[in-house]
Amino acid sequence: MTDTLDSQLPPGAFPLRGLRPSATFPAFFRYRALPKQRVLLTNLEGNFLVLADAEFRAFVEGNVAPESELHARLREGNFLRAHYDTKRAADALRRRKSFVGYGPNLHMLVVTLRCNETCVYCHASRAAMDAVHTDMTPEIAEKCVDIALSSTSPGITIEFQGGEPLVNFAVVKHVIEYARKKNERLAASGEAKTLEFTMVSNLSLMDEEKLAFLLENRVQICTSIDGPQGLHDKQRKLPALKLADGTKTGGSSWEASVKWIRRINEEYAKLGLDTTLYRVEALLTTTRETLPLWKEVVDQYVDLGCRALFLRPLDPFGFAEKTGPRLEYPRAEYLDYYRKCVDYMVELNLKGVQVLERYAAIFLTKILSGEDPNFLDIRSPSGAGIGALAYNYDGSIFTCDEGRMLHETGDDTFLLGHVNDATYRGLVGHETVRAVVLAGNLDARPDCVNCAYQPYCGVAPSHSHKTQGTIFGRMRESSVCAVHKGIQDYLFEKIADADPGTMEVFRRWTTNRPRAHFIQGTSSSTLGADASRTP
Repeated sequence: MTDTLDSQLPPGAFPLRGLRPSATFPAFFRYRALPKQRVLLTNLEGNFLVLADAEFRAFVEGNVAPESELHARLREGNFLRAHYDTKRAADALRRRKSFVGYGPNLHMLVVTLRCNETCVYCHASRAAMDAVHTDMTPEIAEKCVDIALSSTSPGITIEFQGGEPLVNFAVVKHVIEYARKKNERLAASGEAKTLEFTMVSNLSLMDEEKLAFLLENRVQICTSIDGPQGLHDKQRKLPALKLADGTKTGGSSWEASVKWIRRINEEYAKLGLDTTLYRVEALLTTTRETLPLWKEVVDQYVDLGCRALFLRPLDPFGFAEKTGPRLEYPRAEYLDYYRKCVDYMVELNLKGVQVLERYAAIFLTKILSGEDPNFLDIRSPSGAGIGALAYNYDGSIFTCDEGRMLHETGDDTFLLGHVNDATYRGLVGHETVRAVVLAGNLDARPDCVNCAYQPYCGVAPSHSHKTQGTIFGRMRESSVCAVHKGIQDYLFEKIADADPGTMEVFRRWTTNRPRAHFIQGTSSSTLGADASRTP
């Protein structure tokens, strides 16, 4: 058992040789060494404690006086075998895993593969602007909506993706109108869903008419900002094009995105919405050239009024497979960049500037609140197939968007069927979904069962398949595991230091923000699903 304990320590951590573990004192626990001679304990339900080296030794060996402060902390955390509260643990675990019984709530519609930008890391395998055969038809779109509204989830989000969804805006409009009308009919029988729409767009093809429709129909808009203009325009090129209606596009993709970010946020303010809660969301893809620009990236987001920054590392899907050698970087360098970014963001928050990092918000919500924000790639089991479905322009259905990306490069591992003959139960009960659920369950993964971060983590089987050739990936060799573990190392080091200002910022980052504006109402019923999401 001593060897097992030592094997969990990161390189350079203090030794735990010579321990004589008690078989009767500790309840089930996992652990990980932290800097400054401290050890993190976590248990099955996700409670945690940070102990000093000597405290940890006393705990493992059962040498803790019953009347001591340490004994009280261990008992309160449910770490003592003699005082283990099974009902409390079961209730906490049930709350943490409440998403399991919902069914797919995110339905991603790729309304076209056509795109007017050429991004160096394109994950979507974009098609040229004249490839009209990659546009989703209204008939296919309606069948996608029919399946989405069949979900057992009380609420669903329909997300428009591409390519560039504004290229096929007619179908975007059709989906919104069709889904709203059908949901209205379902309300008459009490079967309506809490319905939301989101769109991921580069915004360069936006115009006032399109914007008015999106605002009127409460579509949440998300775009991409890779940082300062020079970096963004280098990575997301906007070639000069003349569209069929005579409109010319081209120039700076950064200027196009920034123009419409500011314009849309202005409209939210005119609607009387609190723009600290309602604003355009922006995503970033971190490449090798991003790493030294960590401060400039954060400053760019703050300057645009963006309240959240998602420091996503590069993915291996789509065109990134070919461009990866010049864009990729060791994950140790990414984690150094991550620490610098988040340290700076905490510093800004302490000065009154509200901005958060999404990875941190996801993990901190799980760690500090005991709730799971249901981010589909960081949960156990993962959301592929049981939390989300992806619909390609031609009606093919996949467990996840990454599965759809793999299909575009000739790999149909995650293909579930076609909207012409698929049924909802046939999809969620598909053998591929069953396999993915098993692969995404951390309770059954050899590299995860003993990890202290297991209660808060998750893995995407599609990434394991792409990078390691099996959905049952080897986490010790996984770049995703390296990132998740490195981020949680950083967060727990900060939690262990317990600086009051930092902890106040962290607690604020776990707060759910209202989303009532984006909920599609019906006249025949009151929709009761949760209308909040991590900010």
